[in-house]
Amino acid sequence: MSSHVTLTLDPAFRVAPVRRRTFGAFVEHLGRCVYTGIYEPEHPEADEDGFRKDVLELTRELGVSSVRYPGGNFVSGYRWEDGVGPVEERPARHDLAWHSSDPNTVGLDEFMAWVKKAGVEPMYAVNLGTRGVQEALDVLEYANAPVGTHLSDQRAANTGSAEKHDIRMWCLGNEMDGPWQIGHKNAEEYARVATETARAMRMEDPDLELIACGSSNSQMPTFGAWENTVLTEAYDVVDMISAHVYYSEKDGDQASFLASADDMDHFIDSVVATADHVRAKLKRDKRIMVSFDEWNVWYQHRAESRPPSGDDWPVAPVLLEDIYSAMDAVVFGNLLISLLRHSDRVASASLAQLVNVIAPIMTEPGGRAWRQTTFHPFALTSRHAKGEVLQVNIDAPSFENQRFGTSTSADAVATWDEEDGALSVFVVNRGNAEELSLDADLASFGDLELVEAVTLHHEDPYAANTKDAPDTVAPQANDTVRLAGGRLVGTLPAISWSLVRLARPTA
Repeated sequence: MSSHVTLTLDPAFRVAPVRRRTFGAFVEHLGRCVYTGIYEPEHPEADEDGFRKDVLELTRELGVSSVRYPGGNFVSGYRWEDGVGPVEERPARHDLAWHSSDPNTVGLDEFMAWVKKAGVEPMYAVNLGTRGVQEALDVLEYANAPVGTHLSDQRAANTGSAEKHDIRMWCLGNEMDGPWQIGHKNAEEYARVATETARAMRMEDPDLELIACGSSNSQMPTFGAWENTVLTEAYDVVDMISAHVYYSEKDGDQASFLASADDMDHFIDSVVATADHVRAKLKRDKRIMVSFDEWNVWYQHRAESRPPSGDDWPVAPVLLEDIYSAMDAVVFGNLLISLLRHSDRVASASLAQLVNVIAPIMTEPGGRAWRQTTFHPFALTSRHAKGEVLQVNIDAPSFENQRFGTSTSADAVATWDEEDGALSVFVVNRGNAEELSLDADLASFGDLELVEAVTLHHEDPYAANTKDAPDTVAPQANDTVRLAGGRLVGTLPAISWSLVRLARPTA
């Protein structure tokens, strides 16, 4: 049994250029993300700096554009200077955020060495929980100042090079409205310290891109009012405000989970509305953009998300190691559709996280690395979303769910690279019962030919990839998709994510 979904798209109906920073990720000193994740000097695949080459290869395949570091909740108690200089002299510290220990073997200089190997842009978060303006200025001087100052000379001595790190994107703390955050602040307190820090950092480097903390999530009681207060104070000295969100299936409510992107759409629209309200109130010309620098599927109620306790302060414990299903990957791909759809205001995004910790890449210490189900929609979207994001009108049946009432069974976005004549259509069937018959009129694009159509789907929506069966869930060719008289037609299975690529015929 099937229903129909009709997509209407036209190259004239453009949202914004595709932003490469949409495809960022996140590396926090949490669980096994750093140690036995990106860094494991004893591993057979380790390079001369101790980084796992198999993880680097998968990171490049994933198509990551930027990486946020070093946290996350971790950063609100972090002393950056512990992680530079001779490794044997670095202190081990308790990480209060995750009740773990950090040997500080990996710090800023090691991260920047990894960034270069991975070919990604760094995004660095400063500690505005237990620290403040001076420490932010110190790490900025260490990272970005030309040699000739106390801290830049230390950097040159530590790295053996006069080259500066030149980090452009800086997060002014992390989730400071969350009571769980070390150094938690109310909106007025955070607004003041963030504004003071941003103003001082711009005295060192006026061209930095600075990101203020938004609410930790849209369900916070402070959501909206927090953004208003923070931006009213900091509007002139910041460029973006952060948004964080995680989704999971709760209490067997599969339908609401499949509709998660509806919430992300509303979240972004609400943050933008608040930012634009402040813009009008202050009579400013510039627009504040959104940095969606934490997003993912995360089953926070599972045992693996509970930190150690008591006298147990392990290094790199197994934490937040969710194993993702086919359905998780479909929801995940739909969240990417939402981010692309809002490219006019979402200037940067960071998938949380990159390795082992709620991640698309998994490793075993001393052993293999493999792709989780969520790896595939991210990699394919990053690789093939080019040119301009297009508005897509969707006509499809609705399905009932507890959280949103009704949601459209299909969701989609498209990108059009006019210079290369390449059209990519990303579409999900998020209904859990029926396949959908796809119909899209492409006549306005001129002569096109089908390049490929792939669909991620599994008959068991809870099927997952493991180290012994790493390809259980992966995109497969969708042979039902074809061009017929200028129309794109085909079949989309229930709970599926698909990519259709078309291009002008080559001469």
